[in-house]
Amino acid sequence: MKIISCTNNRDLSKEIAKKLNKKLVDTKIIRFADGEVYVEINENMRGQDVFVIQSTCTPVNDSIMELLICIDALRRASAKSITAVLPYFAYARQDRKVSPRSPISAKLFANLLMVSGTSRVLTMDLHANQIQGFFDIPVDNLFAAPIFVQHIKKNIKSKNLVCVAPDVGGVERARAIAKRLSADLAIIDKRRSGPGTSEVMNVIGDVRNKICVIIDDLVDSGGTIVNAAAALKSKGAKDVYAYVVHGVLTGEAVKKINTSKIKKFIISNSIMNTKKIKKSAKFQTISVGTLFAEAIKRISISKSVSKLFK
Repeated sequence: MKIISCTNNRDLSKEIAKKLNKKLVDTKIIRFADGEVYVEINENMRGQDVFVIQSTCTPVNDSIMELLICIDALRRASAKSITAVLPYFAYARQDRKVSPRSPISAKLFANLLMVSGTSRVLTMDLHANQIQGFFDIPVDNLFAAPIFVQHIKKNIKSKNLVCVAPDVGGVERARAIAKRLSADLAIIDKRRSGPGTSEVMNVIGDVRNKICVIIDDLVDSGGTIVNAAAALKSKGAKDVYAYVVHGVLTGEAVKKINTSKIKKFIISNSIMNTKKIKKSAKFQTISVGTLFAEAIKRISISKSVSKLFK
């Protein structure tokens, strides 16, 4: 088994390799003056099971191209198998046509991975589970839920706990964590009373005097989760915490969250946000390195990955 890291989120790659007692493969990745990427593998890959780690977050398209070129280099170097390890899967929100002449970019990304020579994909908390069906190769979709549950039990010791889905699309994810915690479930229902009117947040469920934990897979601009927290507080919630798998955190997201009703904002390190959040006491990062290391180990020895979540 060989572990290769591309340039995005190398800290997580190093952590995964360390937990597997492996050294990262000596790889040369450079960018030419015109922006083109060049990859050179400086070790023998013939007959090896190779895991290429790359979080396809900002800069998204550069990260994807770098990953594809690395996979192509490995295929031409006669690697036995190539697993693309994507802690964050780009374009997952573009999983369907939203207008008559719009693309399905998540499917295009899947095609590019397969054509480049990928044998398997290992990722975490896909925004849309149906993306697994875009591939003709195995896809292992890990879940951060067990890590979140463990952290909540350790740090939020309250019997009045409510898990909250920030929208109807996140109900399944919030319900799964609520079940593990034996907690109640609440849902934020966003709706407009009429054309041109502002969006109203309706809270479905009893949150008065409760500790609310918002569960979401991804936060981008931060607007939805900040408004959800405000709605919960307006309904009498005692405290509001947020647990988010992928902290995309674009634009003014960090500033919005810092001035919001959220008491603590917990994200995974699927995306490297150290510089963005280092001055904020409200943010906390928990690692998914152990989860990915164990999944890689199980794949390499043909053991069940799903048992990680039972």
